[in-house]
Amino acid sequence: MASNFAAQVASLHAAIDKALLRALSLILGFGHVFLVMWDPEHYAQAIGGFNSIISPLLIWAVCSSMVFGVGFKPIRWYWQLVFSPYFSLAILLYLTVCYWL
Repeated sequence: MASNFAAQVASLHAAIDKALLRALSLILGFGHVFLVMWDPEHYAQAIGGFNSIISPLLIWAVCSSMVFGVGFKPIRWYWQLVFSPYFSLAILLYLTVCYWL
């Protein structure tokens, strides 16, 4: 059953495993790291402040986007879910919209 679930998770991620999406993931990840490092106060104001939800999600989404962006594919299904590009891209796109609006 575990191998069947691992295959299902891998097939779910195969749909998004494209070079352009990996590049977008890296650009978004590096972009947010740059924005935080350049002017953390302005970044925090733009996204509504750092709090106990946004901060860990930002850190996790950036790490996950790097894992996906460089093309690393975890073997175990639970690590594939933890580093899922669906979640990280959604969070980074949300933060990008919050920053620019």
